[in-house]
Amino acid sequence: MSTLEIIGGVVILAISLIIIVLCLSQEQKSQDSMTAALTGASADSFYGKNEGRTKEAILGKITRTLSIILFIAVLAVNIVPIFKK
Repeated sequence: MSTLEIIGGVVILAISLIIIVLCLSQEQKSQDSMTAALTGASADSFYGKNEGRTKEAILGKITRTLSIILFIAVLAVNIVPIFKK
């Protein structure tokens, strides 16, 4: 195993743990099914109007960004050794 693969593995592990913690710290979504339509649940809430400025929206954006970085890191760790040979 090369040094680059070890560093990549550590980065992937760290990002994975951060994503797990972020996902666990987010609240569950409200009802988005037919029961919401039947019970009269409204999508116009305070959180819906201020979507980009709430804590939940910020956690969602960070989670999405880290997921993309994780995907790129996994690809890099698997592709770089092929070109090193």
